[in-house]
Order: sequence, then structure tokens, then C-alpha cells
Amino acid sequence: VQERGVLGFERHYHVTDPFIRRLGLEAELQGHSGCVNCLEWNEKGDLLASGSDDQHTIVWDPLHHKKLLSMHTGHTANIFSVKFLPHSGDRILITGAADSKVHVHDLTVKETIHMFGDHTNRVKRIATAPMWPNTFWSAAEDGLIRQYDLRENSKRSEVLIDLTEYCGQLVEAKCLTVNPQDNNYLAVGASGPFVRLYDIRMIHNHRKSMKQSPSAGVHTFCDRQKPLPDGAAQYYVAGHLPVKLPDYNNRLRVLVATYVTFSPDGTELLVNMGGEQVYLFDLTYKQRPYTFLLPKKCHTSGEVQNGKTSTNGVSNGIHLHSNGFRLSEGRAHVSPQVELPPYLERIKQQANEAFACQLWTQAIQLYSKAVQKAPNNAMLYGNRAAAYMKRKWDGDHYDALRDCLKAISLNPCHLKAHFRLARCLFELKYVAEALECLDDFKGKFPEQAHSSACDALDRDINAALFSKSDNAEDKKAGGPIRLRATGRKDSISEDEMVLRERSYDYKFRYCGHCNTTTDIKEANFFGSNAQYIVSGSDDGSFFIWEKETTNLVRVLQGDESIVNCLQPHPSYCFLATSGIDPVVRLWNPRPESETLNGRVVVDMEGASQANQRRMNADPLEVMLLNMGYRITGLTSGGAGGSDDEDSSEGQVQCRPS
Repeated sequence: VQERGVLGFERHYHVTDPFIRRLGLEAELQGHSGCVNCLEWNEKGDLLASGSDDQHTIVWDPLHHKKLLSMHTGHTANIFSVKFLPHSGDRILITGAADSKVHVHDLTVKETIHMFGDHTNRVKRIATAPMWPNTFWSAAEDGLIRQYDLRENSKRSEVLIDLTEYCGQLVEAKCLTVNPQDNNYLAVGASGPFVRLYDIRMIHNHRKSMKQSPSAGVHTFCDRQKPLPDGAAQYYVAGHLPVKLPDYNNRLRVLVATYVTFSPDGTELLVNMGGEQVYLFDLTYKQRPYTFLLPKKCHTSGEVQNGKTSTNGVSNGIHLHSNGFRLSEGRAHVSPQVELPPYLERIKQQANEAFACQLWTQAIQLYSKAVQKAPNNAMLYGNRAAAYMKRKWDGDHYDALRDCLKAISLNPCHLKAHFRLARCLFELKYVAEALECLDDFKGKFPEQAHSSACDALDRDINAALFSKSDNAEDKKAGGPIRLRATGRKDSISEDEMVLRERSYDYKFRYCGHCNTTTDIKEANFFGSNAQYIVSGSDDGSFFIWEKETTNLVRVLQGDESIVNCLQPHPSYCFLATSGIDPVVRLWNPRPESETLNGRVVVDMEGASQANQRRMNADPLEVMLLNMGYRITGLTSGGAGGSDDEDSSEGQVQCRPS
């Protein structure tokens, strides 16, 4: 009991802010001769396994920086995944590789004891689960998720999920993970912006009942059409990405989930979205994407504006209906906005000053800090929306839209939030919705109807509406066109369309890193309470954010080229990373007596901006950048590439409240 108490204490306190600030390089483990593509701790945290392009796996004693065992895995190409099999006493190790094979190894005799060759393309990830002894899963670029049974009388694999039945022959599965608290749930990342969550037990029960049914043989065609039972799959997507897909495809910008993982308590799902940002989805309090939401007129008192009042939250919240949301009809019950306590008022003023100096990221981080402490203050959301709209990084206009809606739900008379909502809808290419929102704004705030900001947005919207290139279908809110892939042989099934239309949106978004060059880049929870988020990056750094505020708190150089893997120790403030360099690096808090080494990236804002530019660059330009050439077009301010500059804003939007 005492030992359990000590472990609980360790796990609770092992990642605290001072520790994060002191995080530095402890050691480099050398032994591989190629890129190190995967890392895995055992459950106790006294062993670390690594897999490499050199087709070897090494098991380390990381606490003493020793190589315990090195073996050739029998693979004939790069290893992408390595896992200890639960309940095997750390004796059985599983590897998946680019040769399409999955191998099982007995470490005590340094032998490969089983080889599975069922996949027809590169195997990218292996997943295991304590509740399923002798069982594991693989995700491969043939679009299949396979389940393996290692029991003596069996030793076989079967297809658990075939994504090609839903998305056509070109879909590739890239990553998967099992919920640590309920091992029945499996998350899968693949090509495209959608992340899928499956109920393994429900799939198995469905298959059993199909086999046992006397008429099963008659319905083979139907079986093929309905490979999964209703309710066995739930999709998650960052709400702005489906509508961005055609634009990204035109710019050869690929969206693919490169890593998925659950929080330690199993209530959150973290996704590193290749070609975009890192997203956290709340599996308990789910929310629909806001871009399916169409604002309706709201007859409210226009006397108090800009977040100075708030509603009681009952009659003016966001209500879902057949079209998405509407702001409820009827008069608003407004009550005086609770004043911010002095320390939060100071933070807000600092944010406003940063905004005035055009330090958009600094302003966003300060507003986010205040929002965490005062989550019902409409003005903070409205101000943060303005900063997002000015910064224009990927996804910023969508986060601004979410903030505007939150501000309006807290205070329906928030003038600036309502106008910014119309501008966000326009920037997100929801032109018809933007017009309706702007008309609503003019009716609600007639004194602003002919302001320079209103006139400018009106002109922009009308120009877009009558543009020859505008496709009428694109203006329909939430129509299937937004959810369809636009590639060759996409063959999206009707079942897939329904699942995509029922997708849930993200809770938090983490920006600063770049994930475009490799498709194995990880993002992980750091800390037993998942207080921090960590991710690798194409610039050779890894990034650490506060989970709840989404603020970037630390950037460290982890590789000469690219950091792909980050695996936190199960119970200590200890992080293992790897990438293109043939080494494994170990990071922990350095003693205060030690001068922190040169691996700290001091200009976090500069690094983040450079990464946003890199993500929006033409692939050829990125290649030239990697070769050391400087492209003048990439160094201009305001990263975000495709987003247009805001038109004249007039008095409505020029500065925060």
C-alpha cells in the first residue's frame, strides 16, 4: 500500500511547471545506424525499446544509459513500430515495418518466433491492450486494421476494419491506439482529416451473430455493404478541415493523421494532423463542428454592447436543430457582466497592449490564460477572436469563429463578436452564411449598418457571391460536398458519408510545430494528469504546450533534422525522443546548478512563425529551404498563406474591448 502511495505521489507531481522550465538533455543513447522511427517504454519504465531504419531493435536500460540487447528483427526494410506484449514479462516484443510484415520476437533468446505477412503495404503502427492478452492490432497503408491472436492453437490474424470498403482503394491507415481505461475502444488515424473511434467488442459481436444466423449466407452482398454494425464507429474532425480539403489538394498539401493517443484517463483523444496542427478531442463532452451552424436572427436589446453584459445562459445559448445551431428567438435576459478580478484585468490589459503592438500570438496566449480563469467572460472571447483573425495561421479563423459564438452565447448584444462572426464565415468560404449573418448584424445594430467595416465586408461578400468561379454547391451549409474526398478513386460509400456528417469537433488546438515531411510524427500527453502536450516537428525541435490554455511553454532542439518520436516515461518527468539522427535522446529536469545547454529555443514565437510559413510553402520551396536557400516570398509577415487580408475594419473590429 505504501509503495502504491509513493507511486501515486510520483505520478501526480512528476511534471510541474518548474520541472518543464528546467527540462534539458540528459543523455544520448548510441547504437543504431539509421533513423530511429519508434520508441516504447515497458509498463514499469525501466526498459526502453527502439526500432530503426537499420532493421534492428535495441532494448535499453535508460536510467543507466546502457544498451541491454540488440537484435536484427528479420525485417527487410525500415521498422516503424515496436511494442512490448502485455503480460509477457517484457519478454515478447512486436515490430511492424515497411516490408509489410509484422514480427514477434522472444527477447530472452533473441529470436523472431513468428512472422505475419498478411498486409500488402507498409505497416505503420502496432497497438496492444492489457485486457486482451495474446492479442494485438496493426495499421498499414493497405487500408486495413488487422487483429492478431498469439495463442498456441491459433497464431493468426484477421481483418478487423477495412477502410477501403468505406473510402476506396487509395486510403491508407497510418496509426492506431487502444483506450488505456477501456480496452474495447480503438482509435485509428488514416489519410484525410477524419479520425475514427471503434468499439472492438461491438464489431466482434456483430461478426459472431452474422456467422450464427442461419440466413447469413443469403445476405453476402449486404454483409459487404455493412461491414460494421451501427454505433460501432464514431468520427472526429477539426471542423474547418473538410471544407479546406479542395484548397489543400490544389496546393499539394496532404492531410493525414500521423499519430493518435488517449489521455491517461481515457477521456480525451490527441491527434497530430499531418499538414496541419495538433488537436485534442473531448470524448465525454462532444461538440458538433461549428461550421455546420447557421446563425438565425436574434431579437435582443441592443443597448449594451461588446461583452459588457452577459445572458443567464438559459434562453440565449446555442441550440442545435436540423440546420445546426441558431441563437434563440425572443428577448435576451441580460445581467451586468461580472467584473474581472484585478489580476485578470491586468492580464487582459497586457493582452490588449500586445494586440496594439501587433504581437498577435502573445495577445492570444494572454487572453487564453485569462479565459481559463474566467470561462464565462464574453469580452475575453471576443478579444481573442480579434487576435486570431489578425494572426491568420491555419485554423485561426475557425478558432475565432468558435470564440465569437461563445461570446454571443454569453452576451447576445456583443457587437464586435457578432460582426467578427460574419467576417469569419466569409474567410472560411461560407459566403451565403456570412451574408445572412451580416444582414442579421445590420438589423440588430442599425447604427453600424453603414460603417466602413460593414460596407467593406458587404462588398467582399457580394464579389464572392457573383464570382464566376464560385460553385453554388459550395455555399450550402453542411452539405455532403464538404465531406467528400476529391481525389482519384475515392469511392466514398454512403455509410462513410453518414459517419462523416456525424463527426465531432475538437476541444483544443496546439500550434507552433510543423508536420509535413514525415508521416510518423507523434504528439503525446506529458504528465500523469496530462497537464502538457508534446509534439515533434520538421524543424528539428519538439514543442511543449500547456494542455488547458494551449499556450506554448517550451521548445527544445531534439534532432539535427526532424523530431518524430516523443514517449514520456510512465511515472517520472523523463522523456525519450528520436528522429532522423541515429540516436535516442533522454530529457529530464536539469539541476539548478547546471547551466541549461544550447538546445533551448529561446525565440519560440519566431520558430512557430517559421513553421507556419513552412506548412504553407510550395513543396519545391520547402525542399529549397531544407537545402539552405531563402525564399523571399516565405519571409513576409502574417503566416497562413491562403487566407486573404482583412478588408478595412472601421470602428467595429479595429481593436479589442
